Order: sequence, then C-alpha cells, then structure tokens
Amino acid sequence: MEKPLAPEAADWLRINQENWDDRTRVHAASEFYDLPGFRAGASTLRSFEPDEIGEVDGRSLLHLQCHMGLDTLSWARRGAHVTGVDFSGAAIDTARALAADVGLADRARFVVSDVYGAAEALGGERFDIVYTGVGALCWLPDLTRWARVVASLLREGGALYLVEFHPVVEILDGETGRHVVRDYFSAEASVEDLPYTYVDGPPLTKTVSVEFPHTLGEVIGSIAEAGLRIEFFRERDFSLFGQFATLRESGGVFRFPPGQPRVPLLYSLRASR
Repeated sequence: MEKPLAPEAADWLRINQENWDDRTRVHAASEFYDLPGFRAGASTLRSFEPDEIGEVDGRSLLHLQCHMGLDTLSWARRGAHVTGVDFSGAAIDTARALAADVGLADRARFVVSDVYGAAEALGGERFDIVYTGVGALCWLPDLTRWARVVASLLREGGALYLVEFHPVVEILDGETGRHVVRDYFSAEASVEDLPYTYVDGPPLTKTVSVEFPHTLGEVIGSIAEAGLRIEFFRERDFSLFGQFATLRESGGVFRFPPGQPRVPLLYSLRASR
C-alpha cells in the first residue's frame, strides 16, 4: 500500500537520492564499513544468511538497494554471478571500483536505478535469487509495488531472500526498548533532518531524508499478493547494532541483558516464485 505523503515528503525520491549520494562519501571512508578490510577478504554477510539463502555458486543473484555493494560482492565471493542496483550514482561508482579492486568485475555488475524502475533498467532480465538486506524497506513508500517488481525479476523457481530490522523496534523507546512510544500502525512518512549518518565520520551536507513505516503484515502481505510462496519466516532476538542503550554486544551481535523481556529485533524470510 502506498503511503500518504505530506507536502514536505512528496519529493522523497530526489531528497533521498541526494542524501544517499552524500552519505556515500562518508561511508566509504568510515571504520564502520571498513573498505580496506573488505578488500583484504572480509565478508559482510550475517552469519545465518548463507545457510538460509542456500547454495549460490553459479547462480544469478540480484541485490536491490545494494548501496556500495559490499554484501553484493560478498555473495560473489561465494560463487554467485551478482547484479547490484541502487539509486545512488555515487554508491554505484564506489561499488564498481570495489569490484575491480577485489578482482570480481567479471562476475559483478552494478546498475543505477531506483527499485521501482529496476525491471526496466535491467531489460527484463530474471534472476535465481533476489536479495534485499537490512535497512532497505523503510526507504520505499509502496511495498505492494515493490513486491510486484521483485516477482517480475525472479525466474520460475527463483526466490526472494529478505533480511530486515523488525518493525517492532521502531515503536519502542530508544533508551531501554521496554516502552511503546509510537503507533505501530501509523502510515505517515517521517521527514528527518540529521547532521550525521549512522556511521563514524564528518557531517553531511544533504541532511534531509524521508522514511516510510511498514508493519510486518504489510511486508508479508505484499509478498503473498505478488504471487510468491513464503517458505519460512524467522524472528531473532538480536540486532546488528546497539539500537537501544540497554543492548549488550557479544559475538558481533547485540542482545538485551539477562532478565529483560525480549522482543524481536531482526527477521528473515524466503519466498519462492
């Protein structure tokens, strides 16, 4: 369902493109993304992802909203023939350079396009796997349209693999994660003006962005309505960073301390065509 837009959010695509072009220069130099470590052989995939997505060697994998391509190229290192799509030209330039640096330019290509135009940008090509990683869906106003695009990009028997932050996270207070402070069912886009991105580094020059809330029912319903069959849906009690001040890091993930009631922080699903 497409979200209603306030006047200040109506130009969301241009606003977000400018914001992410600007974020890219900060991210590429950050310790958070650690491009030198990636060039040296590091993988950015979460520990559970390879098992859940299945064998990728020799298969075609499309990564929507790929940013600088680190996850995309991590799948290429596992043998996939990858295509990354992102609406930020700066991010795609970085991804292409990174692919050349790590010797994967022969099995990785990167295309500038927003999600809704991806099928046209890729000339109707279809893929064995469509992959979408964490922190992607909040930038899209219409998940019904997104899911239809995903279905159109999958070969018969292909599958969507999605890993995302759980929407419950967005309604809880940022300090403890114990109290509901926002409406789970709100459909209103939020316009943010933040001087810094979520990583270390200098301030942004394009500070405004527009994000869209989505319930879990909206995500799963849009995928089902697009004709995809959900094979599994899994919720997890850990996150990838300290979203709440009470979370404690262990083994590269963040969990609530013992004794605090847990809520789902991350989820993954696989849906086949």
